Amino acid sequence: WDRPAYLDEVVFNLAGGVAMAMYENDEIDVTGVGLADLERVQDPTEDLNKDLVEVPPNFAVSYVGFNINEAPFDDANFRQALNHSVDKKLIADQVFSNLVKPAYGIIPPGFPGFSSEIKGLEFDPELAKDLLNQSVYADPSSRPRIILTVPGTGGSPGLTTEVVADMWRQNLGIEIEIQQVEWATYIQDLHRGRLQAWSGLSWQADYPDPQTFIDVLFRSNSAINYGGYANLQVDDYVVAAQTEQDATKRVEFYNDAEQIVVSEAAWLPLWWGVDSKALVKPWVQDYQFSSLTIAKFKDVWLDK
Repeated sequence: WDRPAYLDEVVFNLAGGVAMAMYENDEIDVTGVGLADLERVQDPTEDLNKDLVEVPPNFAVSYVGFNINEAPFDDANFRQALNHSVDKKLIADQVFSNLVKPAYGIIPPGFPGFSSEIKGLEFDPELAKDLLNQSVYADPSSRPRIILTVPGTGGSPGLTTEVVADMWRQNLGIEIEIQQVEWATYIQDLHRGRLQAWSGLSWQADYPDPQTFIDVLFRSNSAINYGGYANLQVDDYVVAAQTEQDATKRVEFYNDAEQIVVSEAAWLPLWWGVDSKALVKPWVQDYQFSSLTIAKFKDVWLDK
C-alpha cells in the first residue's frame, strides 16, 4: 500500500559467522553489538564508534525450553527445581553487565499486559533441593540422559548456557550434556518436537498485545508451543481473552494464564532485553530500530 519501498531486496544473514568481522569487512550493513565488543566500539577513538547507535529495548524474553512430554521434564517438581536453582540476577550482573533484566515472568516490563504481581520462581537453592527430592526423578539413577540443545557451529555453546548448566550441577547435582547443532537443524528439530530441552533462543513480540506471548507460546494447540505444554485452565483463559471486550478484564485473563505457566515452570525464563547498541553503516539511511520482531524497511534507502 502507499508507495513502493526504495530497496529492491533486503538480505538477512542467518547462516552464522562472526557478525562483527563481517561488519568490519563491509559484508553486512547492520549488526547488533555483543558484550564482547561493547567496550571497544564505545571508545571514541575507535573507527566503529561513529557507526554506533542506541537501540530501544526489545520486547523479548530469553529462556530455556523444556519438552514437557519427555522425561525428566514431564515432572513439574523437577522443572520447578531447575528454575529455583538458577541465579538470574547473577547472570544479569556478571554475564551481561546489567544489559539485561532478570526475567521472573514471560511478558516483558513496559509491554502491554506486563504485571509486577506475577510471582516468579526466585533463586532458592534449598527449595530447589526440596522440590528435586519430591520429584519422581530424585534418584539420579532414575533420570534419563539430559541433553540441552543450542544453535551454532562455533564450538562454544555460549556463556549463559554454560553458567546455567553449572548452576544446575552445583545446586542440584544434575549433570546435563550440551549439544550444539547448526541453525537449520535446530529450528527443524524444534518445530518437530525432537528436542528434550533447548536454549539460545528468545521470543520477541510480533505486535503490542499480550496474546503474542501467552496465547501464541502456551496455548496447548499452538504451533509454536514447542515444548508441548498443556493446561486446560490456561487454554480457558486465553480463549476467553480472545473475545473479551473489556480491556482490563482481558489483561487479567492473560495474567492469570501467565501465572499458571510460570508456577508450573513450563519454561525457565532467563532475562528480558533492555537498551542495547548496534552498528549501522553510514550509507544506510532512515533505518528505524523497532522493539518488535518485524522491522520496517519501507523507508530505508542507501546513499552510495
